[in-house]
Amino acid sequence: MAIGVFDSGVGGLTVHRRLVDRFPQADLIYLADQANTPYGGREGEEIVDLTRAGCEALFDRGCDLVVLACNTASGVALRRLQQTWLPGYRKEKQRSVNVLGIIVPTIEAATGLPWEHEADRRGDKVEKLDVLAVFATPATARSRVYEIEIDKRRQDVAVFSEPCPDLARMIETGAGAVELATQVEAHVKAISTRIGRAPDRAILGCTHYEMVADMFRAALTPGTPLIHQPEATADALEAYLAKHPEYTAGDTGRRVFLTTGNPGAQHTLVETFWGAPLSFEQA
Repeated sequence: MAIGVFDSGVGGLTVHRRLVDRFPQADLIYLADQANTPYGGREGEEIVDLTRAGCEALFDRGCDLVVLACNTASGVALRRLQQTWLPGYRKEKQRSVNVLGIIVPTIEAATGLPWEHEADRRGDKVEKLDVLAVFATPATARSRVYEIEIDKRRQDVAVFSEPCPDLARMIETGAGAVELATQVEAHVKAISTRIGRAPDRAILGCTHYEMVADMFRAALTPGTPLIHQPEATADALEAYLAKHPEYTAGDTGRRVFLTTGNPGAQHTLVETFWGAPLSFEQA
């Protein structure tokens, strides 16, 4: 089998890169839905339909396990797909397949607690709040998934989400460094103003943003810890495969890069991040 990695565009390559490093012998197929990117400004039903189509395309390519390397798809579509689509698909195709997201491992990394943990709410006074900023697409911010799920587990963490409507699109299209840095600085300033001070930690809640993580570090207070979704996702996938021997990652080191958009070489920002020239095939 192969592991599929799905994103609305090139942002999921940040997760894919970490999976390549962690599982060098694994067979990995990446699919970017560039014909419909970005997802962050779309309505919920659209996001569910597009995500389902992407997963099905990867299953058709021989993947039995798909990682949604997209916060918007993970936050809006994953639970629906797991509950209402996958059971019927498994029965119809007579296959053991599954879809995993990146929000659960990110929340585990942010809280230091397993997903199953829920806080014992005794009404104790919290002496010091840990203020966590989440930079995300508008759809992820609207879902309030980080606020809701972190609050279930930690009463001492206050979460503030900052919707960044244009940032993923700018990264996707290869905007210049000055333009990107200006956008990042504006969002860091905006959330700090809303909070009333600088955040203690930050989540880059869109996988595109990992490509400009250095700009976030420069705009935030020096030393502000960033919670990196690619590393958290690789950790979670490694643990999942250990618990579920019915899924294997393959062993030929095959790499396939697909797009629903225009095939061909990617722009300089992507290639700089990836560390080598990168070309997509038509999905």
